[in-house]
Amino acid sequence: MNKKAVVYIRLKDGVLDPQGITIERAIHNMGFDMVSSVRSGKFFELEIAGESGQTEQKVDEICRKLLANPVIENFSVEYEK
Repeated sequence: MNKKAVVYIRLKDGVLDPQGITIERAIHNMGFDMVSSVRSGKFFELEIAGESGQTEQKVDEICRKLLANPVIENFSVEYEK
């Protein structure tokens, strides 16, 4: 049975986020002063097939080895059917 793994990757707290800073400045320049901070991240959707326990372990491995840099990023995965 196929299901979807939705992967969210965010910079760890304390890691400089130049892209987020640039976006925050642009938001303020547009007149939206209510935004106090912007942090950027990444989003991936993976279509996966296989047994639930095995695929979850493999998706975790994919995230750790390829999609996220564990030194500066955290990731979370949500599964949809």
